[in-house]
Amino acid sequence: MAMHDLDMTHVNPETRKLTKSGLPLARLGYGGAALALVAATGVLEGYELFLASSILSYAIAAMGLNVLMGYNGQISLGHGAFFAIGAYGAAICIDRFAVPFALTPIIAGVVGMGAGWLIGKPALKLEGVYLALATFGLAIATPTVLRSDLFSEWTGGVQGLFLLINPAPEWTGLDLDQSIYVAVVLYFLIFAFVTLRLVRGLNGKAWIATRDNPIAARAMGFDVTRAKTRAFVFSVLACSVGGALSAVAVQFVAPDSFPFFLSISLFTAVVVGGLCSPLVGPLLGASFIVMVPNLTEEIWQGGSWAVYGAFIIVIMAIQPRGLAGMLAWVRAKVTATSNND
Repeated sequence: MAMHDLDMTHVNPETRKLTKSGLPLARLGYGGAALALVAATGVLEGYELFLASSILSYAIAAMGLNVLMGYNGQISLGHGAFFAIGAYGAAICIDRFAVPFALTPIIAGVVGMGAGWLIGKPALKLEGVYLALATFGLAIATPTVLRSDLFSEWTGGVQGLFLLINPAPEWTGLDLDQSIYVAVVLYFLIFAFVTLRLVRGLNGKAWIATRDNPIAARAMGFDVTRAKTRAFVFSVLACSVGGALSAVAVQFVAPDSFPFFLSISLFTAVVVGGLCSPLVGPLLGASFIVMVPNLTEEIWQGGSWAVYGAFIIVIMAIQPRGLAGMLAWVRAKVTATSNND
C-alpha cells in the first residue's frame, strides 16, 4: 500500500471548515493534555512513571518518523539505528563525562543529526523500496557495530553500560523516577510544538508537495532535495532524542536492546498510530508498541506475538488510517449526531 493511500492530509471542504472553526478548541485540548502530563508527576509512581516515560520517548521518535513517512512519503526501515545512536550518545555522556541526564538528549540529538545528514545525503537519492532497503541495512549493521571491540571502550561492548543517574535537586521535591518523567515530558512538549509548526507551515507544504508530485513541487518553486533532506534529518533528530530519553528511563544500554525489530516497532507505531496525524497518531502508536506486547503475553503466554500481529491486522483492516483515524471517525460521528439533535 502506498503512503498516499493512507494520507490524512486530504480532507473534504466541510471537514476543513470544521477543523478551522474548531482550532481554538483544539488548542485548549492541547493545553489540557499538556497540563495532564505535568500533573501526572504527582499521581503516577514507580513502574507507572517508567511506563509513561517509555511511551513518551517512543512517541517523540514516532513524531519524527511520521514526518518522513506520512508527510514526505519516504519509507524507512532503519530508524532504530538512530534511536540506538541517541541512546548510546546519552549513555556515554552520562558514563564518561557526568553530563546531567536532562541535557544528554540535546547532545544525542546533535550527534544523531550529524549522522543523519551524512547518511541521508546519499541515501535520499534512492526512493521507495530502495531507500527502505538501504535503511534496512543500517538497522541490521548497528547491533554488530555496537558489539565491536573497536568501540567497546566507549560502548561497553556486549555488556553495555549501566547509567548512574542523579535525581533533580532536593528543593524540587522530585525523586529519580519523577525527575526523569518531568524531563521526558518537557522534551515531548517541545517536539510536539515544533512538529505542529513544521507540518502546518511552509515545510509541511513542501513535504506534501514533494510526496504527491515531485515534478509539480519543483514547478511550484520547492527544492525537492532540500525538502527530503530536512524531513530525513528531523526524523533522525526526533529518533535520537527519543533514544536518549529511553536510555535515561531504562538506565542501561546494550547492543541487544536495539535489534532490527526495533525499527519495525517504530514503523508499526507510525502506521498503526496513523500517518499524517502529527501528535495523536505517534502517541497512540507508541502506547501500542509499549503496552500491547505486555498485554498479549497475559492473553497467550508463548504466543504473544501472534496476538500482537492479529491486533495490527484487525486495526489496519477496520481503519487503514490507524488508531488516529478511528478517533477521527468517532469524533465525526459524534459531531454529526449532536448537530442533528
